[in-house]
Amino acid sequence: MSEKLTVELSGDQREVLLRGLRFVRSSLMLDVYDPTPELVEKRNSQLREVAALAEHLTNAPVVEAAG
Repeated sequence: MSEKLTVELSGDQREVLLRGLRFVRSSLMLDVYDPTPELVEKRNSQLREVAALAEHLTNAPVVEAAG
């Protein structure tokens, strides 16, 4: 995740993305699997990525559209 992409979102669009990330997080948490150390670490890594993205979206400033 080293590449950066700048996207303009409305507040409503940001909320839709955050709702989607909550769904992804729930899906990862509810996934049934044989808890090998490798799979546990993979899931934890994925959960950290989702949490980091959600935090980034939550803390991003809302810019009013000029018009």
